[in-house]
Amino acid sequence: MTERGQRKVRVGRVTSDKADKTIVVAVETLSRRNFYKKTIKQTKKFMADDPKNEAKIGDLVQIVETRPLSKMKRWRFESMLEKAEEI
Repeated sequence: MTERGQRKVRVGRVTSDKADKTIVVAVETLSRRNFYKKTIKQTKKFMADDPKNEAKIGDLVQIVETRPLSKMKRWRFESMLEKAEEI
């Protein structure tokens, strides 16, 4: 049997949990421009599968790349790193 390659892992904050079994995770990355050496923060959103509806808005979560689950979902919720503060 062949070995499976390493899957991509991302860490980000949940921005939406309105859809059933789906969360939207915003992942921030820092990149540096070559000419002026300015650091720029970029944000990208990923739709991830959350079958148990565990994650809520504001939680810090870890998501893992998986096979296509729907038109937009290619990521799966793996673990909760930090819960959001309750107000």
